Amino acid sequence: MIPVPLLVCVVGGWCAVYLTDTLLKSSVKHRIRYESWLAGRGLMLSPFHVRWQTTMFNRLFAYCARINPRAQYLWFNSGLVFGVVAMVGSVVLLIRTLQQTLAQMTSDNPRMGNQQTLQVVVPGINLPTSQLAYFFMALLLSGVIHELGHAVAALREQVRVNGFGIFVFVVYPGAFVDLFTTHLNIISPVQQLRIFCAGVWHNFVLCLAALAFLFLLPIFLFPVYSTGGGALVSEVVQGAAADGPRGLSVGDIVVGLEDCPVKGVEDWSSCLSHLSHSPQTGYCVPSSSLQPSWAHGRAFKRLDGTFDCCSNNSLTDLCFSYMKPQGKNSKEREYACMPVRKMVTGTQVCRTDEDCTAHTEVASICVTPSLENQTRFIRVTHPPNTHMLFVGYPPHLQYAVSLTNFVPRFGFLHLDLPVFLETFCKYVVSLSGALAVVNSVPCFALDGQWMLNALLEATLVTVVTDRQRRELIGFFLLLAGSALLAANVALGLWMVTAR
Repeated sequence: MIPVPLLVCVVGGWCAVYLTDTLLKSSVKHRIRYESWLAGRGLMLSPFHVRWQTTMFNRLFAYCARINPRAQYLWFNSGLVFGVVAMVGSVVLLIRTLQQTLAQMTSDNPRMGNQQTLQVVVPGINLPTSQLAYFFMALLLSGVIHELGHAVAALREQVRVNGFGIFVFVVYPGAFVDLFTTHLNIISPVQQLRIFCAGVWHNFVLCLAALAFLFLLPIFLFPVYSTGGGALVSEVVQGAAADGPRGLSVGDIVVGLEDCPVKGVEDWSSCLSHLSHSPQTGYCVPSSSLQPSWAHGRAFKRLDGTFDCCSNNSLTDLCFSYMKPQGKNSKEREYACMPVRKMVTGTQVCRTDEDCTAHTEVASICVTPSLENQTRFIRVTHPPNTHMLFVGYPPHLQYAVSLTNFVPRFGFLHLDLPVFLETFCKYVVSLSGALAVVNSVPCFALDGQWMLNALLEATLVTVVTDRQRRELIGFFLLLAGSALLAANVALGLWMVTAR
């Protein structure tokens, strides 16, 4: 469900704005002055919607439209081709997404939702509130670049731009350009298509640019940040599995999980995934260190069929299982409650007793933590500190900390700068790409509507000579595209909020 505090803040804020607007407009004393103030600043208010429009950027658009006309001709023709391809591709993608959503609705596998290319984003549910700033900044940038493409393309085709504006609908920001409709209607369908396709084309280019910047970020930051030496802890969730005196701290560099080396965030995730799906590793302990003083409690079976032998809820002891040294052929296992840090500090990992004899000449046995199914014991290496010992479900360890690949070369550098750049670029890639896809859909009120109409006028004029028939074909195509998009949004929203 949507978080109640967030919902209250959004609804309460809009109610306050709308109430103030209504009171001022109904006031005999302040109405004229207030409406003049709104008009002078290009502001328009309506329920859950505020819009600002200005002409101050018209000269900038005109200047951009005059730069290298031949290159721009090739540029916007490339956008035309991309727009037509994207219109078909977006329909295919929406059909595939709808199939995935329907399959997820009939499945109990929660991982299927992560396989979807397009997902409905709801702040506070599948978008963390801590990352709302990234989301809105990336969405606004994507919208501005989208409308910049429309404005420059329109001026190239001798269509006047009345103004540029920014709006906020509920919580989602966006941008728009106001084109002179009379000029737009008298140009050819191909010219119209270049204008209408320019928005999604610029979103696609922005997506590629952000993706390139993301891949080249280690090179850009190389003089001040190093990579490949481990994963740097940038945040530890308070009270989570990695928190505590012997846990992880901000600034620690994780270089290994058990025998799996960690050179970056990707290695951290892959190592945790590997440990989650692999049997619990054991540890080589010299046979001579087997002490009678160990608490050889009687092993008892848990509900899931595994065994435990530590019944005192000790925070320092853990139940280990091992083959009896004199009974290897009989495969008889022994269980003992042992001091966990003493058993695993500086020891070699193993699967069987033979793994221990292969690495050392000292007679050793392989002791394995006896844990519940899906639970793992993991040593986290973060020098110069001693190992952090984790017992639990591996994904919990992944959610407990935030890490980055970038390690500052100097102490005065802030840890959050690479994190900010990396996260912002990822949101730009996702949102700008999503805007390119969604706006390409032949749907009412989106760019796809005008792209489809212009395409039909440019291609069917000799095949279907009757203009009304062409408009009827376009209407049914738009109706189908709108239904497809609405079905994806409705089912996607239901999946996000209901589960």
